[in-house]
Amino acid sequence: MSEPLVQVRDLKVHFPVKGGLLGRTRGTVRAVDGVSFEVARGETLGLVGESGCGKSTLGRAVLRLIDPTSGSIRVAGRELTGLSQRELRPLRRQMQLVFQDPYASLNPRMTVGDILAEPFAIHGLAKGKAREDEVLALLDAMGLPREARQRYPHEFSGGQRQRIGIARAIALRPDLVVADEPISALDVSIQAQIVNLLVDLQRERGLTYVFIAHDLKIVEYVSTRVAVMYLGRIVEVAPSRSLYAGPRHPYTQALLSAVPVPDPERPRARLLLPGEPPSPLSPPTGCAFHPRCPHAMERCRRESPPLYPLGGGHAAACFLAEGDSRNVQDGPAVSTSGGGAGVLAQPSSPG
Repeated sequence: MSEPLVQVRDLKVHFPVKGGLLGRTRGTVRAVDGVSFEVARGETLGLVGESGCGKSTLGRAVLRLIDPTSGSIRVAGRELTGLSQRELRPLRRQMQLVFQDPYASLNPRMTVGDILAEPFAIHGLAKGKAREDEVLALLDAMGLPREARQRYPHEFSGGQRQRIGIARAIALRPDLVVADEPISALDVSIQAQIVNLLVDLQRERGLTYVFIAHDLKIVEYVSTRVAVMYLGRIVEVAPSRSLYAGPRHPYTQALLSAVPVPDPERPRARLLLPGEPPSPLSPPTGCAFHPRCPHAMERCRRESPPLYPLGGGHAAACFLAEGDSRNVQDGPAVSTSGGGAGVLAQPSSPG
């Protein structure tokens, strides 16, 4: 079995909260609090959870756009923590980010041609005619007219701008792409086009994705595996089909029960969680989910459960899963891979 492309171990990203005239530290926001996972080459790890659970912070920390407080991040066998920005620069070609907002992530003063040529200029690649050919090839791959290279971002629709952002991310043929809510700012009619574009690019170029999203149905289609985050920690991880067919953590069960079903006559039980997610500035003791969990026990208030392996690459951080994990002999669940992404029906013209 080949080495995973991404290996994250006990990653923590904490932000000090300062106040007062002297700017003293008043507390610490535990945005990511001890996360471990692996991503195999060519697979898509979906990352889901409520707003504020730490998904985007985790994705950016993996790319070293945010410096971690502690832990280990390895990409293609190279340890990233501790490297200076100068040492990281040549590694940037291997890992790129697709931003959530296609309006704010493109420089309005640059033409599309200049935006797509910039990665090659920064890394000193494909000069002159060769660079222009690369830009044209990227526009072709995105389904955009070649004349687009002479226009500015404000002249395009939201879906077209996101295609430009994706083209910039894949320009240098990276191994890893972190897609941070890449469709949430787009019209519903355009989202399927962008999702299918990402799936096609993965198949053609062998890309590896960390796909961050709120839309659980989109995540189900795109992802090989899914990791569910709550208050800075992964509470469940499993192959996509396994997670959606049989979620084991109470939080995952509540999330999936809220997914709309396109059948008004189909019976469904909605699990409503009481209260709001606790503040990462002052997380509860023990299991972070216990104040909202319908199955909380006294043990949950005292201890934080580990990820118990449940077989088939499935793991859940819940004491209710502890008994099932004792009969499992297939090793850690967080490093498995397999399966494939589905395809959504899409309109014929790019948005």
